[in-house]
Amino acid sequence: MDVHHVITPGDHYSPRTGSAIPTVVHGLASGARTAGDAGRYPQRVVLQADTFRPRYDSADLLEYDGVPAPGRREWYADVLRGRMGLARRGAERYFAPAVARLRREAPGLVLAHNAPIVPWLLSDSAHRSVLYAHNDLLRSYSRAEATRIVGAADRVVCVSEALAAQMRAHLPRTLHDRVRVVGNGIDTAAFSPAAERLPGPPRVMFLGRAIPEKGADILLAAAARIRREDVEYVIVGSRGFDSGAALSPYENRLRELAARVPGTVRFEPFVARAELPALLRTADVLVLPSRWPEPWALTVGEGLATGLPVIAARRGGIPEALGDAGILFDPDRPAELADAIAALVEDPARRRALGGQARRSALARDWTWAWSHLAAVLDELADRTG
Repeated sequence: MDVHHVITPGDHYSPRTGSAIPTVVHGLASGARTAGDAGRYPQRVVLQADTFRPRYDSADLLEYDGVPAPGRREWYADVLRGRMGLARRGAERYFAPAVARLRREAPGLVLAHNAPIVPWLLSDSAHRSVLYAHNDLLRSYSRAEATRIVGAADRVVCVSEALAAQMRAHLPRTLHDRVRVVGNGIDTAAFSPAAERLPGPPRVMFLGRAIPEKGADILLAAAARIRREDVEYVIVGSRGFDSGAALSPYENRLRELAARVPGTVRFEPFVARAELPALLRTADVLVLPSRWPEPWALTVGEGLATGLPVIAARRGGIPEALGDAGILFDPDRPAELADAIAALVEDPARRRALGGQARRSALARDWTWAWSHLAAVLDELADRTG
């Protein structure tokens, strides 16, 4: 039975970006192939035709011509209409071409990634729908609207238990039994440990978008407390996916904070996803100081697969992504992060031990592992369809 992944119109199913949802879809489709399930569950991605090339080769493509995304005014109008019990016309208009493309296909399993409107728009079709939640999608929904929209989905897949708890809080108990958890996998082939440690000072790396929610400033605040000049801090990322974009006020603020750090601070702009494995292999410690309670941070898994000690914020689904293979800290306490970094910088043997534990943890949770959990959910729907 065909599996149709619907991603946000305009998003790119391409290694040219590090966009999270296409990365997850590519991982799941690759996991299905590795598990030998590509025949049982052929993977397709419903994709706007004018998006980036090259495309991942893990799935077939169902292309369509898109329409402009809703603007801020249209988005606010949608929220107001939803709370009044009316249809969200902007979202319906935006996803209508993708849904029209799906209606030309034989009945299959539709995975609507961060797209609550899609199961609703397909509710009169023979497709079976799964709302695949990568974030808390229902924050702007009233209980009545959430019940109506999510009720059109046969299942709701969440990427962590933390996110599942948030989603259930928006829904009546009658829909709780539709919620399932499928943690994200890790690409342990692309991301692997360095063959040897290159000469140089200990290198502590931040990897993520340069926005306040990701917390690069928390790392720099912690670094300013570590009175060592032999540590190099590397801040990798831009505010978006354009390495040549002008610096934002927040990015300028990061450079001001860097001047107070005793060690060396180096800034690297956004890099394409294909370049990340080699970049991570140059690090000794990976720090993910997110303020935002991320439902599941893909970068955590990529650091684990690279065999790095990972220090990450105790927020959202991050502890689930990290497991017992790293160190958690409170992002509201930079001193706690400073202590964790200093302890690892001063103890190479502990870095090696944590790195080995990280790699073993990643190998146990690759994309085949993630696919097996998703396949179990799909089996429930395929059995009922048959």
